[in-house]
Amino acid sequence: MTYRSKNDLLSKEEHVKNFIKSFAAIEEAIEPFKDQKRDLRESYNENSWLSKEEQRMAVKAYRLMRSDTDFEQLTEYFKKLKRTFGNTLNV
Repeated sequence: MTYRSKNDLLSKEEHVKNFIKSFAAIEEAIEPFKDQKRDLRESYNENSWLSKEEQRMAVKAYRLMRSDTDFEQLTEYFKKLKRTFGNTLNV
């Protein structure tokens, strides 16, 4: 015998409605953290600890480290792109 949950019996519209409710709750919960990130960036910029560009580079480095990026491979790709495109990339 196959059992079906209540969620299996909902219409597409009901699933959309439930999704939007859950998504909105998550968005609302995240908002204070967005403000904290904004305040952190402003504080570092105002105190001249890190420029906006330095902050962007630090965040990029953090995300690369978090994603276990192979830095040797990344460096090789960068070198190949630089050889291919020269200074037209402005990097």
